[in-house]
Amino acid sequence: AVDFSMQQVELEIEENLQRHRTAGFSHSKALVVRRGAPFRVSLPMKDSRLYVTMPVTLPENSPSSRWAAFMDPKGLDVTNPSMYICAPSSASVGCYSFKVLAFAQDKLQFRASGKFILLCNPWCHADSVYIPFEDQREEYIQNDSSLLFMGTATNVVSRPWSMDQFEPGILEACLNLLNVSPQHQRNKRMDYLYRNNPVYISRVVSAMINCEDDRGVLKGNWSGDFSGGVHASTWTGSGDILRTWAQSGYRPVKYGQCWVFAAVMCTVMRVLGIPCRVVTNFNSAHDTNGNLVIEEFYSEMGKKLKSTKDSIWNFHVWVECWMTRRDLGSDADGWQALDPTPQHRSRGVFCCGPAPVKAIKERRIDLFYDIPFVYAEVNADVHTCVVSQGRVVSRSVDTERVGPLICTKSVGFPRLHNITGDYKNIKSKMQNANNVYSKLAAILTLDKTPVAGAVIHITLKVINRQRVAKVMKVHVNAQIKEYNNSPAETFWENHSTIQLGPLEVKVLKQQIHPGQYEDVVGDDLVNLAAVLEDMATHERVLAFEEFNVATPELVIQIEGEDKLALKREHSASVTFTNPFSHPVSGVLSVSGAGLLQGHANFNGKQRITFVPRMTGTKMLQASLTLSNKSTVRGFKMVSIQPQ
Repeated sequence: AVDFSMQQVELEIEENLQRHRTAGFSHSKALVVRRGAPFRVSLPMKDSRLYVTMPVTLPENSPSSRWAAFMDPKGLDVTNPSMYICAPSSASVGCYSFKVLAFAQDKLQFRASGKFILLCNPWCHADSVYIPFEDQREEYIQNDSSLLFMGTATNVVSRPWSMDQFEPGILEACLNLLNVSPQHQRNKRMDYLYRNNPVYISRVVSAMINCEDDRGVLKGNWSGDFSGGVHASTWTGSGDILRTWAQSGYRPVKYGQCWVFAAVMCTVMRVLGIPCRVVTNFNSAHDTNGNLVIEEFYSEMGKKLKSTKDSIWNFHVWVECWMTRRDLGSDADGWQALDPTPQHRSRGVFCCGPAPVKAIKERRIDLFYDIPFVYAEVNADVHTCVVSQGRVVSRSVDTERVGPLICTKSVGFPRLHNITGDYKNIKSKMQNANNVYSKLAAILTLDKTPVAGAVIHITLKVINRQRVAKVMKVHVNAQIKEYNNSPAETFWENHSTIQLGPLEVKVLKQQIHPGQYEDVVGDDLVNLAAVLEDMATHERVLAFEEFNVATPELVIQIEGEDKLALKREHSASVTFTNPFSHPVSGVLSVSGAGLLQGHANFNGKQRITFVPRMTGTKMLQASLTLSNKSTVRGFKMVSIQPQ
């Protein structure tokens, strides 16, 4: 017997990362590869005089449904033989180890081992997460920045968000999230087996992003009191949240709201190789009793009242993941809605989905998971009542108000992509039917999009459809509101009496000045309502509008913007134009996945430097938190070239 040994198993990391499109994980200690595609390992020999025979289990073109190993088809190098290992396209996601055993004349001479991390593979036709277009794979797997859409459907606010999936420690945190889950703790073997299925993985992740039933990532808070944690609006990316959670021993990070839950889930799914995007539904119904009806109540003075558990959030944010639904059939393939915000128990756990978007549109409430809940969010009817002395004196029904705009970020561009038609059949926009045929009608509009520092111009059109003159009381009321709550106290109001001739249409103009609304600027919104009362008949009619006041964006300018290169220092400046009637101060924070490690905070200093460590299109984002607690944001997309 001749004694020989291998020096080690060489994982050929650089080549394999390129082949598997996992180069973003090059900082990981382990080799990161995707299922359904081969990766190469080399076996360097100490004794080059030996002739080595290496048996292989399966040929190169073996089916992707089985584990396979085959010799390098380019020929055998005796001193450095290499082989390819290929995981089946249905293998479970997670960490693997393998052993290489060397025999000489039937005697074991040497053993060596290696480790790798296996992810889903949207580039592999046989993988259940295969998505057929390269630009979509680039956007929904590789893109480490995005835009989240907030505000109102008529004045959408784009919020930059850093996905951070390739930042140090994030891959490990996402894999540990699966291991910390109750499913894994209950039965490790079964959990490993089920991890081959993106339906199972996505439900586990949806539950683990919130901490209501487990050691999940985020604690939700809509109370207005964020002491003991970070205000949800302060976060600018997923990396800080996932790192904080992992480093604390998996204690929930405080605090999150819907867009934070969704954005962090999007990061985890992209890391695991499942195409994912963040979706916003404007005027999202939260139907607590499942009757597809939301009731809202106003006082006779136009003040919105809190008197029901049902509500309409100005916007709600969830995610969609792309996968085939072998459990439901090909009609359910494609985008699936998932919602990690803890508002609905699904089979006893705070998670939601995956609900096939096609099935939501078709109201296939016989399919799972959670289609009725998501259907109500985009389709509920709204019954609006005016109450006087405990009695309903006016009622109207609106079938169009909920879900007028559902959107996500466009593929390849920093702009909005309207996907409303994926969720619902879009009807022609009609005015409120009760308003159209009543004896009195009122239409409340804003003359232009409200901008911080400018006067808000309101137009109230009053229509008398009768051939008799009328004397009308007019009450107009504005309240501050958070996106998910009933409004707070009135901050502006106007009361008047008008006379209307027979069949007359009268236009009333009113104004809210900057000094009256400056506390509303930022993430808060305004509920504006008008109640008209016929003094003779006491008939009442209601008109209302909810709007947000846009803040000016921070302007980011970069020196030599067309010559940005890897590992070179570049500088940028951030400019803020104060729209308020008084001086303001604040703290400026700048971040960018692949551009800056962590955050750079600046007090009064507006010039920043950064050294890119990844090529491609990256987002440099800045946020200025002002002393009045409102936040101003801005972002710049930059292209980083190799050195």
